[in-house]
Amino acid sequence: MNISLLPLKKTPQWTLISLFSFTLLLASCSIHNQKQLQTSSIKNSVIIHLDQRQQYIRNFGASDAWTCQFIGNWPQEKKEQVADWLFSMENDANGKPKGIGLSCWRFNIGAGSAIQNNISDEWRQTEGFLKADMSYDWSKQSGQRWFMQAAKQRGVEQFIGFTNSPPIQLTKNGKAFSSNGEQANIAPEKYLAFAKFLADVSRQFSSDGLPFTYLSPFNEPQWDWTGNGQEGTPYTNTEITAITKILDSVFTTQNLSVKVKLAEAAKLNYLYEKADKPTRGEQIYTFFNNQSPLYVGNLSHVDKVISGHSYFTSAPAETLKSVRQKVAAAIPTASVPLEFWQSEYCLLGDQEEVTPSGKDTGMTPALYVARLIHHDLAIANASAWHWWLAVTAYDYKDGLIYATKNKTDGQVEETRLMWALGNFSRFIRPGSQRVTVTSDNRDVNNVNGVMISSYVSADEKQLITVLVNNSNSDANILPQTEGGSVQKWKPYLTGSGMDETLKPLATITAGQAITIPKKSIVTLIGDM
Repeated sequence: MNISLLPLKKTPQWTLISLFSFTLLLASCSIHNQKQLQTSSIKNSVIIHLDQRQQYIRNFGASDAWTCQFIGNWPQEKKEQVADWLFSMENDANGKPKGIGLSCWRFNIGAGSAIQNNISDEWRQTEGFLKADMSYDWSKQSGQRWFMQAAKQRGVEQFIGFTNSPPIQLTKNGKAFSSNGEQANIAPEKYLAFAKFLADVSRQFSSDGLPFTYLSPFNEPQWDWTGNGQEGTPYTNTEITAITKILDSVFTTQNLSVKVKLAEAAKLNYLYEKADKPTRGEQIYTFFNNQSPLYVGNLSHVDKVISGHSYFTSAPAETLKSVRQKVAAAIPTASVPLEFWQSEYCLLGDQEEVTPSGKDTGMTPALYVARLIHHDLAIANASAWHWWLAVTAYDYKDGLIYATKNKTDGQVEETRLMWALGNFSRFIRPGSQRVTVTSDNRDVNNVNGVMISSYVSADEKQLITVLVNNSNSDANILPQTEGGSVQKWKPYLTGSGMDETLKPLATITAGQAITIPKKSIVTLIGDM
């Protein structure tokens, strides 16, 4: 029988039942698919809490040691390229950033070891402004001053002058490294001269139109610095306090605006515990708790910042997290509103996934560093994050840029590590504020998965979200906001592809899941 030829009113009863069943089946499938979509959305969702504000971000930076003293005197085109990579905030014709937009630059005020030639590596020797007769030669360190000027021309406004050692004219042994290892390589009777030297340098740079925002006189005081591999001196906490008080007095007398920044701890645990250096550890309490006999938090020229270096605490994952949790817990014990700055890091010492030796321009060290930056910002509440050598001439993973070890000319090469830092530094500008990110279905601080942090711009117009996918598979993320809204996201990708260096991707409408490729970093810029 041809059912299709039957009049509709004469359709058999079993056919009506079949049609009804089919309708129910379609409805059931539709509900099932909707539940799948809802389940998928819930699984992928992360909540960005715009009303839960955390620390302000002051800057991202790097230092000019030691290579910039030579690269700064290279042919113009090559050093301009390096400066663009490091400092530029411009985009090319395709909307791709030309550089990573560092917002802070650290200038190494040399101790003058170059005239002695007793630092084993010539590229780690430095010129010095101070002469034997205690007068000044301001023509020195010209290559470094070129980069400082280049940074300013590209919009950098924050500069730190730091010393690894006092000038050789002021040290106990007349050298830029220590002979003792237990005490500072400068005698108490020279503290005032050291303070006046730093004041003179600061005043000269201001007159040159390159004022220092901060001076950092003490670098990794926990180490002994008895080898001749580079400039350096140990300091006990007592010595740091004594010198700092004299610096404050001199800067006050000379009406200088520069702030003293303490204390560049060699490892983050020295900020909150004495560890193996009882006279050089527990520096948050020692300098910034008013119950401490070495308290300096009330001095007008001491910045309310404690600085430490993330060396030797970045692995394994348990150490990475626990050390930073302890830093965050120790900061409120200060008697003044205190910030934590991660002020120096490079790949130093054996890590889990990557070793420091050997040149590597690829994603492996880039991802390792990106996960560290995330944890320093999101767990330790760092207000600033600084890399060590902006440019390296070594077969090592200590630079953002590689350069030929040649004093007059050579080649320069960018790294994915530099661009990975750019996923943070290029978009999270000074004055931005971190906000809380949560998820019911994923760990947003997963070192082997996707790490997510968000920041509201200083003008409250943009929401910057950085996603580090350290896993071996793509990840779908649905960012949602509470306490405010975002209409669309503009992604920038750093990955292993040829052009994936802060590569701009197509704009995504808010409410859509976003795919984060495996082993990549994506920054989302949302208009609020």
